[in-house]
Amino acid sequence: QGQLVESGGGLVQPGGSLRLSCAASRFTLEHYVIGWFRQAPGQEREEVSCIGNSDETTHYADSVKGRFTISRDLANNTIYLHMNALKAEDTAVYYCAGGRGCSADFGAPPGGMDFWGKGTLVTVSS
Repeated sequence: QGQLVESGGGLVQPGGSLRLSCAASRFTLEHYVIGWFRQAPGQEREEVSCIGNSDETTHYADSVKGRFTISRDLANNTIYLHMNALKAEDTAVYYCAGGRGCSADFGAPPGGMDFWGKGTLVTVSS
């Protein structure tokens, strides 16, 4: 079973930027689809972005398109989520997860994801 550890969360003002990191261990990124998810208080967990294992096809939720970018560093076995133009509604705990496929193919979380990190809190507030 793979392990994932998120970092990079924190408090940021509206319009600001953050970069989240997801360090993978016990597996290599080429073998799994990796997704970023978030869960705000009282809401369902939702997929924010997802990247394929072999072709690096990316998916984004409509709410973050044009503002967030997912990327991976195979040398460091790390996935990133670059978040720009942050809004108050982006406030949530952000999780990375690995598995067989994105929500587009496997449905809402847990969907095609088989293992999860513990999350990092992002708070967007002035």
